[in-house]
Amino acid sequence: MADRLFPDRDSLIKRDGFIQRAAYLRITTRSLATALQSGAFRSLYHGQGVEFSGVREYLRGDDVRAIDWNVTARTAKPFVKIFEEERELQIFLIVDRSLSMYSGTKGRSRLETASETAALLTLAAEHNGNAVGAVLFGNRIEFSCKPKSGQTQTMFLLSKFDEYPEQVSKGSVLENAITGAGRLLRKRSLVFVISDFRVKGWEDSFAYLADRHDVVAVRITDPSDSVLPEMGSVVFEDPEKQVKRIFPTSSRLFRSQWKEEGLMRAKRWQDACIRHGGVPLVISTSDDPLIELSSFFAKREI
Repeated sequence: MADRLFPDRDSLIKRDGFIQRAAYLRITTRSLATALQSGAFRSLYHGQGVEFSGVREYLRGDDVRAIDWNVTARTAKPFVKIFEEERELQIFLIVDRSLSMYSGTKGRSRLETASETAALLTLAAEHNGNAVGAVLFGNRIEFSCKPKSGQTQTMFLLSKFDEYPEQVSKGSVLENAITGAGRLLRKRSLVFVISDFRVKGWEDSFAYLADRHDVVAVRITDPSDSVLPEMGSVVFEDPEKQVKRIFPTSSRLFRSQWKEEGLMRAKRWQDACIRHGGVPLVISTSDDPLIELSSFFAKREI
């Protein structure tokens, strides 16, 4: 008896896409947009505080520390630097579409949950007038774009989240995706890394990114990660290594060890996120991403 950890790919494609459901998602995202704007990350609406925009002649009363000495020397007149406050929150999404993301139970995959999470954040960003960009990856970088604002950008990203490749190969370039995002972003941003994190080597690039941006690590899980039903001898397959093994799910000891290992793995991931400066958030395939995201921002409100 083989477990149904991988929903049929055709069934994923036949589901109503984000473009078709955009009108409904726009309505349901209003509460998320409000939570995002009023949460603990609202300080990012002021970016780094100010941005250089030009110079003007010095006027009596100006702060002498604002004098642009290079321009003053060239013109023989005192000039001061002009700064404008940055108010636009910039959001960036790193979305995992590797082979392991196609796994899931009860007819819903991790990829569906990740895509819906990304879509909700994109719509919330549009509602608040924020710029949003993304990178999608599997065993290679599939797509990336710099943050932009507006409905055109929103619909473009939704269409990308709704696309499924003809063939999915094993492997994950999570580390490269995180590194690439750091190079792409020029101003401090709110970054969401949406993945099952079933790969090694991502921690250093994650720490580097979190040192320069506010990073939320969204781990997509499934109930089967820690709890197994009693189904007798079940065939399990590692989607990345393509290794199959038969496990005795009727054994109470085996189910207990499976649960313990799942909890330990989750704890190690959470500790790594916090240690490297990120904020951990877990969303299961059995959860409603809208509720989980809204609750997350509400809890972080200051």
